[in-house]
Amino acid sequence: MTKNTTETMKITPRTLAKLKFDAHGLIPAIAQDAKTGEVLMLAYMNLDSLKATLKGGKACYWSRSRQQYWVKGETSGHFQLVKKIFFDCDCDTLLLKVEQIGAACHTMKRSCFYRSVAV
Repeated sequence: MTKNTTETMKITPRTLAKLKFDAHGLIPAIAQDAKTGEVLMLAYMNLDSLKATLKGGKACYWSRSRQQYWVKGETSGHFQLVKKIFFDCDCDTLLLKVEQIGAACHTMKRSCFYRSVAV
């Protein structure tokens, strides 16, 4: 297992002020494999989970169903080590480039996006 650096990722107050959280204080966060580009999952962050992610280097989210903060992998051991964080042109979505340890999906699949629709 590759260890993430202990160096704290930084975000300026100016950048943080640009981010557009919704009425519930949440912003969508897409987790993408940093090496392959595979989209792994979509979750939501609030300001506290974003700050915890930046401080600790492991992806932290807000669970809308449980109404609580959670560290991805805390119970499963399937952590997401965050390598980079991007935000989109509208400042209303985050993209986390991660090193995925184990499965990203709670169904034990590598990605939550394992089903497709015929077009």
